[in-house]
Amino acid sequence: MKLFRLSILPTLILTSSLVPLARAQEQKTIVFVAGPKDHGRVDRHEYQKDLAVLKYCIDNAGLKDVRTLAFNGKTPSMRILNNASAIVMESSGDRIPEETHAIFPQDAMTDHKSYDPYTLDRLKQVDELMKKGVGLVALHYTTWVNNELGRKYWLDWLGGVADYGQDDSKVLVTKWSATPAKSEHPILRGIKPWTYEQEEFFFKELLPPDPRRTPLLTVSRPAGGDAEVVSWAVERNGGGRGFVFTGSDFHKNMAIDPHRRMLTNAVLWAAKVEVPADGVSCQVPEELLK
Repeated sequence: MKLFRLSILPTLILTSSLVPLARAQEQKTIVFVAGPKDHGRVDRHEYQKDLAVLKYCIDNAGLKDVRTLAFNGKTPSMRILNNASAIVMESSGDRIPEETHAIFPQDAMTDHKSYDPYTLDRLKQVDELMKKGVGLVALHYTTWVNNELGRKYWLDWLGGVADYGQDDSKVLVTKWSATPAKSEHPILRGIKPWTYEQEEFFFKELLPPDPRRTPLLTVSRPAGGDAEVVSWAVERNGGGRGFVFTGSDFHKNMAIDPHRRMLTNAVLWAAKVEVPADGVSCQVPEELLK
């Protein structure tokens, strides 16, 4: 009997220790990174409020083994990012010292071509995560990257970058009609055309030929004009996924169901979580929309 107990006890310990490990490997962690509100009137560039809505929708979608973490200010430590399935960023761009980008130092504080040794090492580690398959979602002003090396990373991770330099004179706030692409892409599940009464999009994007990129949404002014691509997805070598949406300036637009649904779908897709057949349906508490 003693021999029997001695032989089976290690087996029981080993089996029980593997259960948490297996669950940890199955769990998807989505990390939200919101820059500080460093400029703009109330309701515009409300990065923390925007991401709080998307986090709420995912937290309340009844998804198994999906958890979310939220950070305000800058991207958290590599210890946290190493466990991420996807990173969602909304912040200011890198063009003005008084503003804060979620991951890149402000271009004015650099030589415009590269970064200090600490930043170089950190970006290399983030790039390794991208190559291992971590997803990345970038919204609105976060896509504005002027530093030469920063743009190279951004193009590789996301397939496109705002190309205004320091000139924002062609950015237009007005009414827009939004039209999803004729595509079976999971991000577009449950998405139908909609209208923004007021929104700002970035159109002047550097979009070099890239077979990884799938256009997802165009907008046009109801009075007429060319349709402009404002959202796309990429699937990187190594399995990582990227999503860009150049709108989402006005927080009030989180109350628009297809806008909110598309962005939530995109976060799940980037994290390699199956998007529901009709997309993520989410009724947001009124206080999160203020």
